[in-house]
Amino acid sequence: MGKLSARGDVYSYGILLLETLTGKKPTDAMFTGGLSLRKWVDESCPEGIRGVVDEFLVMGGGENGDCHNGNGKDAENKCLLSLLELGLLCSKESPKERMTMRQVVVRLTKIRVDFGLHFPNGSV
Repeated sequence: MGKLSARGDVYSYGILLLETLTGKKPTDAMFTGGLSLRKWVDESCPEGIRGVVDEFLVMGGGENGDCHNGNGKDAENKCLLSLLELGLLCSKESPKERMTMRQVVVRLTKIRVDFGLHFPNGSV
């Protein structure tokens, strides 16, 4: 049985972030033959970012919390890529290579500031 650890929580957060951004679950039928959610995202980025991001996530735009920052699709792509990269960093195979949750919060805050994201309650 595996040991519980903060690094395991970081891994789970990374996978959850990738699930949220892609709309895919790690158990999706497309992930067979050695292909996993993490590997699919890793192999698709940065060139194929629009092919992995859930289209419903980016359809509306203009709402609080979007990635537009007034610069259109380029800024949106950079924002989404930053979030996907964070998910990949958190879900590295080796626990020693994963970020700490403190580092995750710092990175999320930087993404929020860099892309001018505003949320109603001021949270990250």
